Amino acid sequence: MKNGFTTTILHSDLESPIEHFSVHKPMHAAVAFGYPDARDLAKVFKGEAPGYAYGRQGNPTTTALEVKISKMEDGIATACFSTGMAAIAATFVALLRAGDHVVSSSFLFGNTNSLFGTFNTLGCEISFVDATDVENVARAIRANTRLVFVETIANPRTQVADLARIGELCASHGLLYVVDNTMTSPYLYQPKRNKAGLIINSLTKYIGGHGNALGGAVTDTGLFDWTRFSNIYDNYKNAKPALWGILQIRKKGLRDVGSTLAAEPAHRLATGAETLALRMEKSSDNALQLARFLAGHPKVTKVYYPGLEDHPQHRLAKELFKTFGALMSIELADGIDCFDFLNRLKLVISASHLGDNRTLAIPVAHTIYWEMGPQRRAEMGIADSLIRLSIGIEDLDDLKADFAQGLNG
Repeated sequence: MKNGFTTTILHSDLESPIEHFSVHKPMHAAVAFGYPDARDLAKVFKGEAPGYAYGRQGNPTTTALEVKISKMEDGIATACFSTGMAAIAATFVALLRAGDHVVSSSFLFGNTNSLFGTFNTLGCEISFVDATDVENVARAIRANTRLVFVETIANPRTQVADLARIGELCASHGLLYVVDNTMTSPYLYQPKRNKAGLIINSLTKYIGGHGNALGGAVTDTGLFDWTRFSNIYDNYKNAKPALWGILQIRKKGLRDVGSTLAAEPAHRLATGAETLALRMEKSSDNALQLARFLAGHPKVTKVYYPGLEDHPQHRLAKELFKTFGALMSIELADGIDCFDFLNRLKLVISASHLGDNRTLAIPVAHTIYWEMGPQRRAEMGIADSLIRLSIGIEDLDDLKADFAQGLNG
């Protein structure tokens, strides 16, 4: 019998024996793992036997979390990292070489955009395109293109990538399709449905949900044929071909770079993940109702939220996602100072984070997109009055009242 999303997560740990009959895998803080027979230690190092060699490469606590993430994304294997950015960086470090080309959505999270700029300086060229239309991606593909990278919903303007048709395009060209699922989470959307080969999640956000642990993950869906990927090193081809990619990410991205997820945050993230579906249902419903409320307010000139019918990709989002998510942005009317408005809010917290149980807000141009400069912000449509909102699970009437007094103050 195949269980539902939440049931599967809740009972994931119990699929293998747990000491002392605990219902959670316990937290293993050990860095070193000793073997009575030194030959067994050697087998673990060579990959000939399962086990743990050194804490930098993982431990039983992170493994339990990886199993949960794989089940969420219907994947065959997952590697966890210290942050979502570490997961992206590890994937690129492990799989790309100088002279390779990548096609990426131009509507990227600021730090991802900065990271890709660094890869450009290292000899790996990245072309940025408007991924809301598959034709823009198709025109950017070259003979040396190795992968296509997109986010499901862009942060902060909420553009929705043409995910299904980009997946078809990548499949027809034999390209690795990498989808960052952070803004939707595996509950609202599984990129595997649209032929993604690798899925990246910032576990810090919706999956963890409580703003108390950093983490990231890369999941292999099993759909990509790694025998066609020219950048796999020969010494990682001893495993099953389906596992070549995630093995190389583990070895070259996790082990060599050292972006290890520690046991304590892994345990917190695994526990937080148990209520992902419940939290996403509530926060998404709050967001939709609040977006409609703000769209009708005279002191808000624009609301960017895929759940609104005037959103350019509303129909696409409705086809792809279970709900429209909990992220939105608003532009204030002329004459309203964004800082004064934020300071008047009593419940909403001014903070640089999203996916929390609490509703958070941040003035985008003055903070997370400040380094880009005015020209790049203008190209991305980031107005000085733009405020990003991450909607939480508070009572809806309380949120509406807080925004009403903040706007009318």
